[in-house]
Amino acid sequence: MAYNRRFFLKAAGIAAAGSLTWPLTSCSQSGSSSEGATAEGDTTVTGGSTNLSVASDFGIQLYSVRDLIGKDPKGVIKQLADLGYKKVESYQGDQGVFWGMSPKEFKAYMDEVGMTAVSTHADTTKDLEKLAGQAAEAGLSYVLQPYIGPQKTIDEWKKRAEEFNKRGEICNKAGVKFGYHNHDYSFQMLDGQMPQAILLDNTDPSLVMYELDLMWIVAAGVDPTEHLTKYAGRYELCHIKDLQREPKPHSVNLGQGVIEFPKILRVAADNGMKHYIVEQEEYPESVMASMAQDAQYMKQITGSEA
Repeated sequence: MAYNRRFFLKAAGIAAAGSLTWPLTSCSQSGSSSEGATAEGDTTVTGGSTNLSVASDFGIQLYSVRDLIGKDPKGVIKQLADLGYKKVESYQGDQGVFWGMSPKEFKAYMDEVGMTAVSTHADTTKDLEKLAGQAAEAGLSYVLQPYIGPQKTIDEWKKRAEEFNKRGEICNKAGVKFGYHNHDYSFQMLDGQMPQAILLDNTDPSLVMYELDLMWIVAAGVDPTEHLTKYAGRYELCHIKDLQREPKPHSVNLGQGVIEFPKILRVAADNGMKHYIVEQEEYPESVMASMAQDAQYMKQITGSEA
């Protein structure tokens, strides 16, 4: 596998504590799309009719705390719960998606701290039957492929869609859903077509759902509100991750970047979004300081601030 979260975990090990400075070079290559460019920071345009309280049970992608969680998984998860995160999306770290616990133990600990584990990112190209079964046992609803890399041709993208359908069948049998998490490359035009649209149009909605990473779609120059409206019902999870383009594209604390989340999340809720997952990849101060600020931001925009 050319590029996955395990790669990033190893990269984090050589970065300074609380900071990871991997380059988002592909973000600077903004693609064009018939769906339109993003309206960054436009506070005069409103979209969606749903109250943002639907996102008040927001979650956290544990990759956000990759520099800390390996040393004390339970302790870090408890800190996140105390900050107000209600849901967890795991990833395939060195201790597995359940962080050294069995699926039942992981579920029990989630219950203990008042959180719900909804999904995990993992390499779904191998041992998927086993992973899907364990995910179901732990109470997860989704198993997600986090990255496949840019494909060279439209036919290759169509082959990936066929593979996704097969993985969806495996996951459905286990009682969970299969999904794909995007980066910017699938929104960059290839031979006049958008690869993400190829995936969406060639996968069975009963077998494959999608998680929309809001930073990556904006980085690619595509309007997430138009895309979500066009593909209503196909995205059940989203990554709430803010973007700052200067001096080079990078992840920042929520509310400090260019993405207009209130507008986007209302449109998302109107078009079938079920789970709102915070993720952050770089930090201006410390990891937990960013996690606290992100949680506070989500409480403010969803009206759940105590």
